[in-house]
Amino acid sequence: MQNAVRNLLVFSLIACFLIVLPSSAQPPVGGDNGWYAVNCNVNGADVYFDDEYKGTIESGVLYVPVYTTGAPYQTFRVEKDGYTTHYGDVTSVPGKGEVFDLYATLNPAAPPAPIGGDVGWYTVHVNVDGATVQFDNEVKGTTSQGVLTVQVYVTGTPYQTYTVTKEGYLPYTAAINQYPAAGETVDLHADLSTAPPTQQAPLSPALAGAALLIAGLVLVAGRKN
Repeated sequence: MQNAVRNLLVFSLIACFLIVLPSSAQPPVGGDNGWYAVNCNVNGADVYFDDEYKGTIESGVLYVPVYTTGAPYQTFRVEKDGYTTHYGDVTSVPGKGEVFDLYATLNPAAPPAPIGGDVGWYTVHVNVDGATVQFDNEVKGTTSQGVLTVQVYVTGTPYQTYTVTKEGYLPYTAAINQYPAAGETVDLHADLSTAPPTQQAPLSPALAGAALLIAGLVLVAGRKN
């Protein structure tokens, strides 16, 4: 009787967890395939892989199963009414039982119209908060929660490089090879590495010799006294 009551309680708890968490937001378990975890800042956004609808974002994520023996996907996009569409490349295929993260940041589709042309955005993803982001040596701001969104004019002169710096880390510089169209967002990534500790320069041979000579004279004077 006690075992039956205990089993009933266990099944009840499992059922409660399944009700609280949407199925698309639960980490997958088992199977002969891998998964893409599409992370997005807007719930209810639709996810497509190579123009094939896969589902909607719930609780910030959608898990998309993929067979390791199937044809790999090339691109993905995330869209929702009232937001700009995110386009991204699928650069890796998860192995059996593995999960590969993809990220999409959606911005409101109708920001205040600036003077002088339409705008797009760069979203700079950095592994360190408080890092300074520069485009062609022009400071654009600092990262917050690992992200900085930079608005650019699509009719202006395109930027060539971006640089991310923070005290205590080695600077990161990379080329900008993709440019957003009007209303689009392009993701840029930077991984900062901790700077090695600075080492004091060794004494030159002349200074080292002078130091030894002074130490010898002091020692001789002390013996005479």
